[in-house]
Amino acid sequence: MSDNFLYKAVMILIPMILSLTVHEYSHALAAKLLGDDTAEKQGRLNLNPLSHIDIFGTILLPLLSIGTGIPFLGWAKPVPTNPRLYTHKITMRTGYMLVSLAGPVSNFLFAFLSMIVLKILIATMGATLSVQIYQILAIFIMMNFGLAFFNLLPIPPLDGSKILQWLLPDKYADFMENNGQYFFFLLIILVFSGAIDYIVMPIFAIIRFFMSLFGLPTMI
Repeated sequence: MSDNFLYKAVMILIPMILSLTVHEYSHALAAKLLGDDTAEKQGRLNLNPLSHIDIFGTILLPLLSIGTGIPFLGWAKPVPTNPRLYTHKITMRTGYMLVSLAGPVSNFLFAFLSMIVLKILIATMGATLSVQIYQILAIFIMMNFGLAFFNLLPIPPLDGSKILQWLLPDKYADFMENNGQYFFFLLIILVFSGAIDYIVMPIFAIIRFFMSLFGLPTMI
């Protein structure tokens, strides 16, 4: 196992795991605020990465991607939620949409916060800022932006599908909900066929735009 592989694994996995942890915690927190304590009872309402790691999706598959160059894909354990427990002040579908939206929103906020931190470090430390700290913060920024935009795609089981279902008439929303497993296979085909590049490249362009607004060089 080469030193380069270990370096890349550490520099990518740490930001990814922290970003996924924030994402899943935000789902659990949103559900709790709406009256559903399902995730809390299962120990998911915390920022401990061990509570959210999926061995295959969070560790093994990303390591395989880093080592072989296959398309990068990763996920954490989904946060359970029971829309029937949401407050009756809103519909179950609206509650589900808000819980789903909380994940991407948290990643957007973390990305912008990380850009502010990196900008301050560059301004105060200049050339003394270590390459490793710069790289891991830059990767953290891109990871959070990437998670946010990718999860907003309206393809089950991504969060964007729940937002789309909230907008659609009942019969179309129910169709998406009942056939989510087929859409998941579509997502896998898009990723491993390379067709997802037509979606990912505009996302990268948006990330570069946001980083340029902060005067930060990009790594993509």
